[in-house]
Amino acid sequence: MAMGASFDHSEDGQLHLTKEGGHSHHRIVHAADVTGREIERALLTAVQNNPNISFFEHHFAIDFLTKQEGSSVRCYGVDTLNIKSKEVLRFIGGVTMLAAGGAGHIYPNTTNPRVATGDGVAMAHRACAVISNMEFVQFHPTALADEGLPIRPKHRENVFLISEAVRGAGGILYNQSMERFMPQYDSRWELAPRDVVARSIEDQLKKRKEKYIYLDISHKPSKEILSHFPNIAAVCLQYGLDITKQPIPVVPAAHYMCGGIQTGLSGETSVWGLYAAGEVTCTGLHGANRLASNSLLEALVFSRRAVEPSIEYALGVGISHQDIDEAKEWPRVIEASAVLDKFQLQNISTFTACQREQLQQIMWDYVGIVRSTERLEIAQAQLKELESVWEDCLCKHGWNPLMVNTELCEMRNLISVANLVVSSALARQESRGLHYTTDFPDLVERQRFPTFIFPSFPISLKGNSQVIYKMPVEPARISEKRGDLS
Repeated sequence: MAMGASFDHSEDGQLHLTKEGGHSHHRIVHAADVTGREIERALLTAVQNNPNISFFEHHFAIDFLTKQEGSSVRCYGVDTLNIKSKEVLRFIGGVTMLAAGGAGHIYPNTTNPRVATGDGVAMAHRACAVISNMEFVQFHPTALADEGLPIRPKHRENVFLISEAVRGAGGILYNQSMERFMPQYDSRWELAPRDVVARSIEDQLKKRKEKYIYLDISHKPSKEILSHFPNIAAVCLQYGLDITKQPIPVVPAAHYMCGGIQTGLSGETSVWGLYAAGEVTCTGLHGANRLASNSLLEALVFSRRAVEPSIEYALGVGISHQDIDEAKEWPRVIEASAVLDKFQLQNISTFTACQREQLQQIMWDYVGIVRSTERLEIAQAQLKELESVWEDCLCKHGWNPLMVNTELCEMRNLISVANLVVSSALARQESRGLHYTTDFPDLVERQRFPTFIFPSFPISLKGNSQVIYKMPVEPARISEKRGDLS
């Protein structure tokens, strides 16, 4: 608020607090139904007004510049691709902070923006950072279902989120026969945690062979609905739906990664000089199932916590960074269009788009809301085959490891993150939070520990970080070394 963020207030002048799934109290500060947008606006304005901060827009992060030092790995910066000019720009830094968001696009339907392709987790994995709890993928129960709208939207890259706050304000879930079904599944009804609601909706859809259910808030006064949910009302109205009079067609969609790069309480990772915050991390705050709105809280708190120790680190290693011969340590990558002709690039692009859709379908079919060991193993095998076929296609059309472009880097990252999710899910032989498997449907207290994926040492990181992508990695396993899950 001191930076200029504007939140809703009650008539008495106090901050208006809302209640969402899994909450026992009204505890969420909000800006109508666009809280994240308002926080981002305030932060960006503050950054843009700070003369000591330089913006490099339209730059895609390719890989960290890392160097093995004994049994540790140290980060010295990052290679990026200017997607407008096609130039590769290298940043050498005393310290690197990663805030790259999530990986919703490993699934075909997600509330995440187009850029949420798991780039941060995949980069950190290649840089030998410890990865944790990737099995805990949150599916939001109520994304707008295009099939149920009077006017079908044209193709779009992500689905529209119907906020949890709609249920917090009294929204009711019905099947297409307008039967309220949540009382069958949980005593908290519509305000059960997201994993419970998502599984309940999926069960209804499978049993009834339907593609969506309804979320109805129309029994509330129109003025109240429009006041609390102006953005949702406006978007729905574009597609011929008046939420003050009609129920909203909804369906679960991939929404949030509770797992990610393992960090400490100050945002530090297992890679020296690399700090991280936000959805790209696994801080432990979310446990096995994130509560609504806690992601904004985590991102703000942990990014702030990382500031002091990262400054101390940068000041402490400044001299050693100057001694690095970066040209020798990390060969330069080049944008593919500088080497390949249009025909080669078009073939690669077309095939990559096809393989990307296939990967997303594999993840939805076999690594979705409800899982089984057999289906996870099928996914693992199919992902391995998909990666092999894709790489063969790249080589056939003249690709080499020093070439980059956005589509190919994103695909590489999607494959990496998809494999991390499957490996972690296979390691957890119980059902906990967002990970539900029919082979192990019960919660097992002796498995109340995180899953970790550790890089295998010793390894050689000399040369381009593409080498790291091919390194052997220990399978995910439940570990009692650090942290706890609730």
